[in-house]
Amino acid sequence: MLDNQIEKIVLFMLEQQGILGGRIAKLGERQDMLQTELDLPRIASLQEAYRVIGRDLLKLLYFVEINAIGIRKILKKFDKRLGYRFTNYYVKTRTNHPYSQLQQVFKHVGLGAVVGAISRNLAELEDFHGSYLSIYDQPARPFQDPVIDSIKAAVDRLTHSTSFLTYLGQHALIIHEELPMPNEELVDDQRYHFMSLLLNLVNTFLYMVNTYIIVPTADDYSMSLGAAPTVCGIVIGAMAVAQIFSSVYFSAWSNRSYFKPLIFSSIVLFVGNIMYALAYDFNSITVLLLGRLFCGLGSARAVNRRYISDCVPLNIRMQVSAGFVSASALGMACGPAVAGILQVDFKVYMITINQNTLPGWVMAVAWMFYLIWLSVSFKEPGHLSQENFVPEYNTSLVESDTLENGVTQPLLVSSQAHQDEVDEDQECDMSEGHSEDSHAPINSIVAAYKLLTPSVKILLFIYFMLKYATEILLAESSVITSYYFHWTTSQVSIFLVCLGLTVIPVNMIVGSNINNMFEDRQILLASEIMVCLGIAANFHIIEPYTVTQYVVSGLVTFVSAEVLE
Repeated sequence: MLDNQIEKIVLFMLEQQGILGGRIAKLGERQDMLQTELDLPRIASLQEAYRVIGRDLLKLLYFVEINAIGIRKILKKFDKRLGYRFTNYYVKTRTNHPYSQLQQVFKHVGLGAVVGAISRNLAELEDFHGSYLSIYDQPARPFQDPVIDSIKAAVDRLTHSTSFLTYLGQHALIIHEELPMPNEELVDDQRYHFMSLLLNLVNTFLYMVNTYIIVPTADDYSMSLGAAPTVCGIVIGAMAVAQIFSSVYFSAWSNRSYFKPLIFSSIVLFVGNIMYALAYDFNSITVLLLGRLFCGLGSARAVNRRYISDCVPLNIRMQVSAGFVSASALGMACGPAVAGILQVDFKVYMITINQNTLPGWVMAVAWMFYLIWLSVSFKEPGHLSQENFVPEYNTSLVESDTLENGVTQPLLVSSQAHQDEVDEDQECDMSEGHSEDSHAPINSIVAAYKLLTPSVKILLFIYFMLKYATEILLAESSVITSYYFHWTTSQVSIFLVCLGLTVIPVNMIVGSNINNMFEDRQILLASEIMVCLGIAANFHIIEPYTVTQYVVSGLVTFVSAEVLE
């Protein structure tokens, strides 16, 4: 029955696209006649005719959007009543088929051509002076017709593809997977400031560099202070331990400000890196650990994510979220690379500068320059009050019967659709043990944990274990390679850089190929098995223990953990 209804929707969409295309073609013939004579009243008439077509296209987009919501809610209700996740099967079998009709609904294939035709012709009529250049020859052309703006906003809301950018955005834990309501705009474009966004991405990049820049030399640094080389695991992990606490107060602080937490983060990271660098001259492992703890207490990644979620317009949030993940991956690769080239040994006024202390000095200088840049360029956005924000639903969107003509009715219509949406969400919240106020703030980790389903708790445990395996591999790489293979700091750095550079390609392969070919549980199970095999192959069981065995097993472990993540 659902297949039949979707087929009706798609055929109706195609029919209406054809009608709109025919109307545009007729207007194009009238527009061609203007090439010989300049008639301002006829130009104005043509512009209005194109705008009427644009408004009709807008109604068609709203029609598709309401039906997309209807399909999603029908499947959601079916899952709840049947007690089986049928949605996953239905969506995968319908979207991966070469004759997919569901793709037409969720990816609105073909509507882009109609939007392009209207935009191009309106732009040409706007400055009709016999020019032969079009919007395609001038991509940066600032043409802003209100109808085109409305259509673009509707298309942005409706777009819900499985592209690489979407996958990376979800990987950053920023993109909302729920299809937004027609008039739901959570972000005001006036709050968006490019330089402030860039500063957040640079903060993410520098923090990841700061985390991994000490990995190749941490064992040597520990030994120089009289500790065992394996203490490097504690030195590296201290930053992550402190981040547990910093994420809590930075998350709360970002409710009131973004600028002040970033300033505080930069100062704390500057101090932490100075302490890390001076630990050598103080000959104190305590100062070394305190320096790393300070660096962890300055982690503002929660603020970076929150800024993107709150202050970046919806139409570019996918790209920005992908940039967030890319900045993290690039920082992870650049950290060991920078450490590999810092091979010096001299003193400046009784302060030792060598391969162990120089990473701390370099990062301290980097954070100082970042602090100055932040103070000059960051613009504090106004904060939205979630309590006072109630998205409005436009009940007039479906009242017009210009497009429907009584042939095809939406699966959910008008205000009833909105009411069903609300009722359904409340039902789902209650059935899963949620309170009636599902958007009430959670004030403790324990309260948040109680809201999790058993499946999510299992996934969190898996996430903990994959991070556990990954960090062991990275933290102990310098110890193992120097003990068995006598690698230098530069060689360890090259190995870690190669591991870090696999992050983005792996995400691309999983997001665009593997994730569309297999079920999530199959990918989870296969990647868990590969992580286990990679760890097992890493053990020194067979003589001799070779570089090939270590590198291959480390690569399998790291890449499999990335897939699992």
